[in-house]
Amino acid sequence: MGLFTKKEKRHSVENPDNALNVSGILELIGLSNTSASGEKITIDRALSIPAYWAGVNFLSSTIAGLPLNVYRRNKDGRKKVKGGLSSILHDAVNDGMSSFEWRKYSFDRVFTGGRSFTLIDRNSSGVITDLYPLIPEYMKVKTKGGARFYRYNPPGEKPTTYKASEIIDVPFMLKSNGVDCYSPVLTNKDTFGLSLSVSKYGSKFFNDGGVPAFAISGPFQTSKAMNNASEDLSTAIKQANTEKRLVLPIPKDHTITQLGSDPDKTQLVAIKKYQNEEIARILSLPLVFIQDLTNGTYANTEQQDLHLVKHTVKRWIEQLEQELNLKLFGRDNKTLFVEFNLDGLLRGDFKTRMEGYSKGIQNAILTPNEVRRKENLPDYDAGDELMIQGATVPIGTQPNLKSEVTP
Repeated sequence: MGLFTKKEKRHSVENPDNALNVSGILELIGLSNTSASGEKITIDRALSIPAYWAGVNFLSSTIAGLPLNVYRRNKDGRKKVKGGLSSILHDAVNDGMSSFEWRKYSFDRVFTGGRSFTLIDRNSSGVITDLYPLIPEYMKVKTKGGARFYRYNPPGEKPTTYKASEIIDVPFMLKSNGVDCYSPVLTNKDTFGLSLSVSKYGSKFFNDGGVPAFAISGPFQTSKAMNNASEDLSTAIKQANTEKRLVLPIPKDHTITQLGSDPDKTQLVAIKKYQNEEIARILSLPLVFIQDLTNGTYANTEQQDLHLVKHTVKRWIEQLEQELNLKLFGRDNKTLFVEFNLDGLLRGDFKTRMEGYSKGIQNAILTPNEVRRKENLPDYDAGDELMIQGATVPIGTQPNLKSEVTP
């Protein structure tokens, strides 16, 4: 584990010394990042689109904020493990990075470049002591004899090869070879390119005073006179918008003809809205979570909230849970496992939550103390007994009612 000795630099998110030349990397591996609109697409440029910025930040922050714990299976079900690896995953993955920051960084990489890698650091006894996120652009995944290996080669350092058991690997979507991964940004470069082009067009239009391009036609005597008239009119239009001056009258017998289309005819607003929908599709996010409430109502917004948990967040946390269980505990482990707690995302409003708790207690599904813990309330002395609907008393103490049969 020479990468983590004090004398060497860590090229993880903690110490990103070398600026990444994304365009150079793309050219090296034979990919083009130029979209059909002519815009060159990089991760940074894609993130300049507000809908994509909002979607990536929302989704990665949501996953990073979920409680993550280690459990041990026993005859009574399961029990939460405290200390050690549980503290690493729940609180801080290393001396300089919290668990939230690690998961946020990792999923930011997944939703942009398409993959994240984390090195598992073990001591001489094989006990996990730290987790260190690595910079994906410096990683090359290879297979040999059916086994997967990870070659990490930061600039200025000797490359290091790790076994699969040493790397937590979370891809967005693997390619057909089962090794390489799709990047959401590059795979959808035309979508991002159109969004950037639309924003650029809108900015240029309003920078020119909100006046579309035009041509002057008439009996000009010389080309010099034509150029002077065009420049004078352009200057006059800008002054009219910025300094509130009157536009100079056009010369006699000359006319102005608009070139191209104005934003209204090109449906600029409709295109921008549709691009928001396209970006939401890439991330499998309901529109409400990229701050698009155009068609939002109380009812459908609540359903989008459920969709987020059931079909988007659930998919990612199950992938990470299985990856952590495999890499942290091994393939043959049957006792320890990690699990995210989704209760916080499914809490709902106070009235709905209380009704659900009541049904859980009255039907011997939850104990009063289990409910109180979910609401961050202290335990009650007699609150660990399962209750049953009716008299709502501890099971086994309800009255023994026998049917009286009249002879």
